[in-house]
Amino acid sequence: MSGRVCCSRSALLVTAVLCLACISGGMQSDPTAKVSGGMVRGALTTGGGAVFKGIPYAQPPTGDRRWREPMPVKAWTGIRDATQFGAICAQNPSGTFPNAADISSEDCLHLNVWTPEWPVRTRRPVLFWIPGGANIRGGTSSPQQDGSHLARRGVVVVTINYRLGSFGFFSHPDLTRESPHKASGNQGLLDLVAALEWVHTNIARFGGDPNQITLAGVSAGGTNVSALMTSPLTTGKFRRAIMQSGPPRLSRRDPLQRSEAERQGVTHTAAWNVPPGASLADLRSIPMAQILKAQPLRSVAHLNHSVDGYVIPKAPAEVFASGDQHKVPAIMGNSARDFEPSTVLSTDLDMLIAQAYGPLASRARPLYAGADPLYGTPEVQWATDVSFRGPTVMQKSQHAAAGNMVFAYEFARLVTPEISPGGNIHGLDGDFVLGTSSIRFTDSDARLSEQMQQYWINFIKTGNPNGPGLPPWPAFRDPTRAYLQFAETGPLAKEGLRRSQCDLYIENGSRVRLAR
Repeated sequence: MSGRVCCSRSALLVTAVLCLACISGGMQSDPTAKVSGGMVRGALTTGGGAVFKGIPYAQPPTGDRRWREPMPVKAWTGIRDATQFGAICAQNPSGTFPNAADISSEDCLHLNVWTPEWPVRTRRPVLFWIPGGANIRGGTSSPQQDGSHLARRGVVVVTINYRLGSFGFFSHPDLTRESPHKASGNQGLLDLVAALEWVHTNIARFGGDPNQITLAGVSAGGTNVSALMTSPLTTGKFRRAIMQSGPPRLSRRDPLQRSEAERQGVTHTAAWNVPPGASLADLRSIPMAQILKAQPLRSVAHLNHSVDGYVIPKAPAEVFASGDQHKVPAIMGNSARDFEPSTVLSTDLDMLIAQAYGPLASRARPLYAGADPLYGTPEVQWATDVSFRGPTVMQKSQHAAAGNMVFAYEFARLVTPEISPGGNIHGLDGDFVLGTSSIRFTDSDARLSEQMQQYWINFIKTGNPNGPGLPPWPAFRDPTRAYLQFAETGPLAKEGLRRSQCDLYIENGSRVRLAR
């Protein structure tokens, strides 16, 4: 009898030890959370956190839901696996996703959440990260979009897929008529609004603070943040904003007005091999691949933002000019060479300047007389100045003039000719911020990435990027226009980024507005 009791006690002791080991993390079960729709099971990450991938934040926009506003997710039974990324949104193959034909789908409205700790103990600020890709390509499953590095620094990171191109920014008069808001063409932005609403409802279950959300993105992701900064649908929904190479004016132009976007949308359907006057039911029955085959490989006006009167009531650049954007602190900046050399038009530079600057062209041409070690050829300088740098400096000035704190930067870590013949570094700053860059030229690159991560983390937490151990980052304001340059040697405070070129860009913008 005593032997059996002893054995039972030993078994109980072993069981207790095993349970303790399980709780302490050695055999800890996979993390689960209850969200809109049901239970999800993620995975533990190194450093004591967790990741949940491929969580649906809306119903699949397929079939009759194609081009409609995102609809609330339907409930599921059991525990949904959240250890694998969902499909990227419908797109053609690209350098980022050469296998897009196999891994993209219209059923793509998913998001991913990285937490710094599991189980949750405290509320953390939230980074809402929007991938770039000209609003026609990209997605959160790219290794460059991994949120784990920033999460380990103490914030909850959320990355989002949203509809792209012909599925995310398609305007049509019949879509406008069927819409309860009498608007069409910004489905991708509505996806981002829906994802933001999902975060407000669910992020506390992952340790996130819904009252401390920072919107951020690079390139089209940054431009989408700029647009959301002007949308009434996001009022009070976020606390801070980060726009990296993402000014509100797209490629030297404002978004199309709704009527023109609808007209061009109807014209675009001819490439889908449908007869004139095809119904929405007919258009919604066209296979995804057939629509993608007719989609331009580069961003075009009629498959991007439009002034629809609902999501975007007014051109975002005009909203910033009037100071009516959301009043939040912001980080804004761009790269020294923010334009692909291969996409600089072969048109004579003199002609490009004359077309864009009119009576100011004679003052502009001497500013592009020769190559610059940092800013590249005159053509690359011009393209970057008028597409990214000038609009971003103007946006900073407007946002600061409206009483908001602004921190400006320039990413100046050039690449080798083997990687980019013209030295283009558009988007590389996003990789350095997320800590995901696969490019390491010198030992200093890792430190530069760590410094940028910490600046961004400080801003996400407090609204100010400055903190212990970092070179001071002065706030931007006119007339000094202070900014922080991120170069191989480290962060360096400067003033007046390409002042002559940016001043002339701003003057020309005022001239064009007055002429309308």
